Amino acid sequence: MRKDAEKIFYSGLRAVDPGLAVKRYCRRENDHLFIADLRYDLSEYKNIFVIGAGKATAPMAAEIENILGDRITKGIINVKYGHTSKLGRIKLIEAGHPIPDKNGQQGAGAIIDLVNNAGEDDLVLCLISGGGSALLPLPFPGLTLKDKQDTIKILLSCGAAIHEINALRKHISMIKGGRLAQAAHPASLVSLILSDVVGDNLDVIASGPTVPDSSSFDDCMKIIDKYNIRGKLPKPVVKHIKDGISGRVPETPKTGDPAFDKTHNLIIGSNIEAILAAKKKSESLGYKTIILSSMIEGDTANVACLHGAIVREIIKTGNPIPSPACILSGGETTVIIKGKGLGGRNQEFALAAAIDIAGIENIVVLSGGTDGTDGPTDAAGAVADTNTLSRAMAMGLNPDYFLANNDSYHFFQKLGDLLISGPTNTNVMDLRILLTQNGPEL
Repeated sequence: MRKDAEKIFYSGLRAVDPGLAVKRYCRRENDHLFIADLRYDLSEYKNIFVIGAGKATAPMAAEIENILGDRITKGIINVKYGHTSKLGRIKLIEAGHPIPDKNGQQGAGAIIDLVNNAGEDDLVLCLISGGGSALLPLPFPGLTLKDKQDTIKILLSCGAAIHEINALRKHISMIKGGRLAQAAHPASLVSLILSDVVGDNLDVIASGPTVPDSSSFDDCMKIIDKYNIRGKLPKPVVKHIKDGISGRVPETPKTGDPAFDKTHNLIIGSNIEAILAAKKKSESLGYKTIILSSMIEGDTANVACLHGAIVREIIKTGNPIPSPACILSGGETTVIIKGKGLGGRNQEFALAAAIDIAGIENIVVLSGGTDGTDGPTDAAGAVADTNTLSRAMAMGLNPDYFLANNDSYHFFQKLGDLLISGPTNTNVMDLRILLTQNGPEL
């Protein structure tokens, strides 16, 4: 069952390969570029610029180079360290994620400079994937990179949801929240987007650099107060938000802004595609399969217990499906950091689930990030089963202690149960897999 779970996970990954996603949506016929149902006569454009940011952007850029070749005038993309591809005409800059760094700031500045020079007869292709927010750090005048770094650290640790984090990111940035589209105007702009957010909301993915922003400075202050972090955030950031509320700092561009007249945004890959491929694989392995949702959010431990309850119901009553069964879900849960350990939401999910299913036979749990990185670790996630707790206790490991200390990484490392995939060069949130076979009734 453990081997089956890994086979199902990697089948899901293959379905969201970024290069193949670009290839599915883009093709060139002589001097015409077709992007979904859009057609661009390349002879009408003086320059074609390629820009972008995200963990999956390098293979996307490689496929764009295959399609357009020397028709590309110039390009710049920012990627996470290690998430690279061999490129010819597009410059690749490796930068920090999830905490932005100077490389990311320099790359973001170069991207803005490039599109600022784009004219009405130019075409800009923007490649966006998960991680783009951290990889496009360009602080608003009066703010520093450290202000942004400290703000993101605080937001990540307080349990804020990704759309809340991105609302603040957009309002302290010169590139997010539609400002990249403003800079590119009046050029034609097309964004190819690999979604890593629940619901595939365009203005949330990578903080929506080419999309009208639906959030406001008022929303930012409400988020700050919701998590009671006003006194923790850098003072210049709080002042900037207040200045925005009072109108001293311009709002991000909204629907109807001329910057979006020649802008098209297209999602070319998302979490549900990975889940559907995983379902197909699990069924081929003989499991009756149910997809809970690709949009699951909330506290990681609570979500793990909910999944555990469903698998226990399957074992006891055969509902909602009988064994052998596979439960699939996606989305992105949240960990509120209270301890000083090391881990990520997927490893914490696996640990909380292991505690919940302890002693119930024939259950395997795998939770993994499709980007190959779970939190600040080298693991994509972890695998647990009904024997995980007994094995841990035999080694003198207290699972409740590791969970309370947010130290799921070292728990699973000691057991040899980390899911190590390395950088996958894709990113469509998480994939959770629970398998059960026929066993004794509860």
